[in-house]
Amino acid sequence: MIEKIRNIFTIPELRNRILFTLGILIIVRIGAHIPIPGINGEVLALAVADFQNTLFGLYDLFAGGAFQKATLFALGIMPYISASIIIQLMGTVVPYFQRLQKEGEAGRKKITQITRYGTVLIAVMQSYGVVAVFLPSMTAGGQSVVINPGFGFTFTGIVSLVTGVILLMWLGERITERGIGNGISLVIMIGIVSVLPNVILSEISLIQEEVRGILAELILIGIMFLIVGFVVLLTQGTRKIPVQYAKRVVGRKVYGGQSTHIPLRVNTAGVMPIIFAQSIMFIPSTIATFFSESPFMQGMMRWFSFDHPFYWFVFGTMIVFFTYFYTAIALDPVQVSNQMKQNGGFIPGIRPGKKTAEYIDNILTRVTLPGSFFLAFVAVFPYLLMQTMDVGYDLASFFGGTSLLIIVGVALDLLQQIESHLLMRHYDGFLTKGKIRGRRRM
Repeated sequence: MIEKIRNIFTIPELRNRILFTLGILIIVRIGAHIPIPGINGEVLALAVADFQNTLFGLYDLFAGGAFQKATLFALGIMPYISASIIIQLMGTVVPYFQRLQKEGEAGRKKITQITRYGTVLIAVMQSYGVVAVFLPSMTAGGQSVVINPGFGFTFTGIVSLVTGVILLMWLGERITERGIGNGISLVIMIGIVSVLPNVILSEISLIQEEVRGILAELILIGIMFLIVGFVVLLTQGTRKIPVQYAKRVVGRKVYGGQSTHIPLRVNTAGVMPIIFAQSIMFIPSTIATFFSESPFMQGMMRWFSFDHPFYWFVFGTMIVFFTYFYTAIALDPVQVSNQMKQNGGFIPGIRPGKKTAEYIDNILTRVTLPGSFFLAFVAVFPYLLMQTMDVGYDLASFFGGTSLLIIVGVALDLLQQIESHLLMRHYDGFLTKGKIRGRRRM
């Protein structure tokens, strides 16, 4: 392993890309600790103590803890993610975006530009809600979070938050262009991983105080390794459909004739079903925080708390539903069939056109079913762990759910890119016995 790491830093281009990426991520973490003007930090820390079981807690997860501190990067990269999802959904129903998706590089540039404009628009709306409505309404110990509410605070707060979103978006794009890995994904990942040092220190203190034994910690580490391996299998698992391309003679050249396959992923939807389901499940708890004296709302809050079986059942069911929903958006069997037919490709034994689309859709439906159940199990497992082994929320979030899926997905993508740089220069891969997809022997 040491030799592989040494090989990484012997390649000037790869070394520069890694160092550039690390420098950008350090800037991201610094910005996550610079508060916007006019905030009482001590009062804010007391006011956000019960964020975990609300939509604000989910938002704070993607912002790397910056939201509950009201920093420059409090909105995180979520406005960009929201704009990207909206554009992707519109690409399935709006003809204009469908045409852009088919125009190649020029269309992608146009979609990227529209996504940037949408990011700024969403950031302005969200920052107004945070600065003008949310923060002024928060109090603790008889004191307000905002020192001097008014137009001045609202204006400076909106400008600060929107500027933070634009800067994060720009930094993420610079990582993708000049660094290593997907910049936007790395920004989200580093925010999630930033909680890990505090979690480790708290576990060490629990051992020192004899609240939890060493054997229990070793069991937790073993469970974590098993869950991470399980999530890697879920992320990398595919069902390959063989495809044969007919030979075509154009002039004196012969094209086609090769055999390939269509990789249908077990988890085509990725982490999106968990995000959608979690956002909806947090709505009752979020509303209940504003009606603390209502018995009905407090009863609903108990039903939708992490430790209630009703929450687990509804949460898992919604993940299964959203897995099918997002898979249908992400992969259109009819479009895949038409592209194959245009390029002279066919599935052996299946008639091109409608029959091929039905065949792909049938396999995709069957493959997605176990994938959706596995995804629901991964999402619910942290809550089961919290009840059975008395584990805190911060530690349990690394045993499944949104956090672990994002970390594993981004880490695998990062390893694939490092692998490609090493193999292009005739070095052994970073994982000589791994099965990272796309790896070829040189």
